[in-house]
Amino acid sequence: MCTKFHDNWMRLSKNGTTIAGGKELGDATNQLNNPHGVCVDHDQTVVIADYGNHRIIEWKKDDTTNGQVVAGGKGPGNGLHQLDRPTDVLIDNEADSLIICDRNNQRVVRWSRQIGTTQGEILIDNITCYGLALDEQRYLYISHYEKHVVRGYELSDKNGTLVAGFNGEGNALNQLNGPTYLFVDRQQNVYVSDNKNHRVMKWAKDAKEGIVVAGGKGEGNALTQLNSPYGIFVDMLGTLYVVDRFNDRVMRWTQEAEEGTVIVGGNGQGAGANQFNYPVCLFFDRHSNLYVADRYNNRVQQFSIE
Repeated sequence: MCTKFHDNWMRLSKNGTTIAGGKELGDATNQLNNPHGVCVDHDQTVVIADYGNHRIIEWKKDDTTNGQVVAGGKGPGNGLHQLDRPTDVLIDNEADSLIICDRNNQRVVRWSRQIGTTQGEILIDNITCYGLALDEQRYLYISHYEKHVVRGYELSDKNGTLVAGFNGEGNALNQLNGPTYLFVDRQQNVYVSDNKNHRVMKWAKDAKEGIVVAGGKGEGNALTQLNSPYGIFVDMLGTLYVVDRFNDRVMRWTQEAEEGTVIVGGNGQGAGANQFNYPVCLFFDRHSNLYVADRYNNRVQQFSIE
């Protein structure tokens, strides 16, 4: 869902608060191991793809002590009760379930959020998935990292339709190179973190090529550049927020801007409250609080409106 932020980003705290993990790398319920995808429910429950622990764990608001494992956590494997290095997760409130990119098992799975659920079901398999998005029509978008495309799926469809990347690996406007995380807006524009091209692309519905909306000026740390972009989010004004992973910062790009603005991070790599160590994904909740999965600090940081 899109959120309208107005100028709230300008009032985001520059220092984050650790709301999950941050207790060194580990597999206890108060720890994370290389967190990747993150999303937030309406009640501010934070759901995390705990990549290195092969599980999805959720943390309730105001409980920064322990999370609860809600999928996987049974060691790496391809059983229906297992996950293997999940990279993304989204909440399907209509079906009261989680949709998970189970990357190393090359499948997308659904897990019910009902208490007592012990295994998931396979939605799509034989897919080199990385990122997921679900539009308001409950059409599912999946990035195929190694095939350099994004496909869209009816939830009952195993084959899908090509929606971005039409000409193999490359850096032309009709190509992608290692797409990772996705965002889809209410007009079904698909935003793609085109990781190895160091840019974010926007593909209109049914378009045969995209437009560059951030980066695309080569790998670097100038305000016109990105270095291995990952998580993305777009508000109702069309403003893009992107995790600039190897620059350890989150950037904001307004529509048609030639350069971005650093909104958090960008203070060198580290474990300080204003620093990241290879951030991966981001999410804004309905109150415009920003959440960032800070991979090698094994934590999720929240940046609140001041």
